[in-house]
Amino acid sequence: MEDLQKLLLHDHGLSVSTLPEKGRCLFTTREYSPGEIILSEEPYVSVPNKTPVKSRCDWCFTSSNVKRCSSCQVVWYCGSKCQTSDWKVHRLECQLLAKLEKNRIKSLTPSIRLMVKLYLRRKLQNEKVIPTSVTDNYNLVKDLVSHISEVEEMQLVLYAQMASLVNIILQWSTLNIKEIAENFSKLACNAHTICDSELIPLGTGLYPVISIINHSCSPNSVLVFEGRMATVRAMQTIPKGSEVLISYIETAGSTMTRQKALKDQYFFICSCPRCIKLGEHDDIEESAILEGYRCKNHTCNGFLLRDLESKGFKCQQCGIIREKEEIVKIASEEKTMSNKASVALSSCHNKEALDMYLMVEKLQMKLCHSFSINLMRTRETLLKILMELQDWKKALTYCRLTIPVYERVYPKFHPLRGLQYYTCGKLEWLLGYTDEAIKSLTQAVDVLRITHGTNTSFMKDLIAKLEEAQAEASYKLSSMDD
Repeated sequence: MEDLQKLLLHDHGLSVSTLPEKGRCLFTTREYSPGEIILSEEPYVSVPNKTPVKSRCDWCFTSSNVKRCSSCQVVWYCGSKCQTSDWKVHRLECQLLAKLEKNRIKSLTPSIRLMVKLYLRRKLQNEKVIPTSVTDNYNLVKDLVSHISEVEEMQLVLYAQMASLVNIILQWSTLNIKEIAENFSKLACNAHTICDSELIPLGTGLYPVISIINHSCSPNSVLVFEGRMATVRAMQTIPKGSEVLISYIETAGSTMTRQKALKDQYFFICSCPRCIKLGEHDDIEESAILEGYRCKNHTCNGFLLRDLESKGFKCQQCGIIREKEEIVKIASEEKTMSNKASVALSSCHNKEALDMYLMVEKLQMKLCHSFSINLMRTRETLLKILMELQDWKKALTYCRLTIPVYERVYPKFHPLRGLQYYTCGKLEWLLGYTDEAIKSLTQAVDVLRITHGTNTSFMKDLIAKLEEAQAEASYKLSSMDD
């Protein structure tokens, strides 16, 4: 830890401190500007997601031109470069996987493979086949918190079963099942979902140094990925002596929803500036808007709270009471239709799913506030389906409907907000709405240059799209003048 402290201080202007109420924390020893890289780290181990539709390269996670390893028939690579990069670990893993029975192969989840690779990498580093460094060694994994004493009994049983499978695969006499189970608990609390530039999940990786960074529902930094590389960037000016904070969870939601998510997976109660307002008037209002019900009067945009006298829900703006029975009836219909729509979508019946989600939207519009998270999620799904069906005009309509909610629930420099502007701009450009596209793409660039930087291929493509739209608008203007 002392060597890591020296490296972080010298190379990054960072310092690790331990606080009684939070454990390890990462603090700045200099000021960071918005968009500036605070820290980058390659994973100690990583694995791609397992999907029946698309296989991914085990090293770079691309799905293009991948071929199955001819020996183990489990792992895929996009070419010799990635296979060579991964060979020291995969050479051992390959031998183990090739011996497995078919029914064991079916049980080989990404979590199991991640754990197997963790132990293989530790072994190879101990044998000095793979070099260690201050930021790349198993001691950093050992230092991670597992919260094993707080894990529920059923989950402990599952970890024990998973540990037994790892033991069967590795077949090392020195392995400790209890230690493997505890490491599964560490992965649950510390591993990160690796996403592409558009935040589509690709796999899972363990980044022991970045795992030191604590959570806030009002973070000052953002974690993004460039291939396997995890990069933490400042979302705002971070003064010297401040704690670096990222978000572990989806922050669009009420304080109670966020607190539950953090408690269930990470075993702590957040005390960030947003969470300490739990139960205050502004927090109750925001919760009622994001997750509550709308006023019966469609010209009123008020939010509802429980009314003790009527046992219904009272609009806090116009005073109209909405009966509990009416809400329960619509909510029940909405839930039934949502379940049916989800099944249709997962079965790739897009046109059927579209009709069902339109019915879900109609019910939610009767039930929910216009800024409802559930209504926003339904419209996101409709947007996705319409884009799959190449109905660009309707897709744009739904994208535009989500923008005001995104602007309410996400801070100015949140990647999801920037990506929604980008989607809007792409659709506007496709439909020939050049001026609107320029506005949306400009908004996207303003956000994403902070969260993603400007050097990735994704950002270069985005900036090129904006410049092309600006050039077309300029040409149209000059043509009109002529």
